[in-house]
Amino acid sequence: MIDLDDTDRALLQALAQDATQSAGALGRRMGLSQPATWRRIQRLEQAGIIARRQVVLDPQAMGFGVTVFLGVKLATKGRISLEDFERAVSAIPEVQTVQHVLGLFDYRLRVVARDIADFERVLRRRIMTLPGVGDVEANVLLSEERRPGPLATP
Repeated sequence: MIDLDDTDRALLQALAQDATQSAGALGRRMGLSQPATWRRIQRLEQAGIIARRQVVLDPQAMGFGVTVFLGVKLATKGRISLEDFERAVSAIPEVQTVQHVLGLFDYRLRVVARDIADFERVLRRRIMTLPGVGDVEANVLLSEERRPGPLATP
């Protein structure tokens, strides 16, 4: 764990909004030289604060108009390992995230589909046929507010 100063926080916020910015451009915005900015970015990466930089695709622009959050309760925890379920569900391309959670359900899945009929096909033919699946609860995403950026730190 490293101590973050205000410049580190501003740099993280700027990278969270657009990770494609060059160290030179970031440095100019923050009053730093390109080498100083690059050293800060490397230090944040080495400390594990910047875990990775990634491209975020827009599902709707790619033809996936429906996002559904599924709560999945395993029926046979003793006969199927959690790893087996995770491996099987992760192989389904429409499943974007697999979260092992504590509560009413064992897993929370984020599933994208072209439309509701496509989601029903994925649910019936792919997810419900996985070994160990018991109860499933679906919540269709109506809207989403994205809050890019690092966590607020004191």
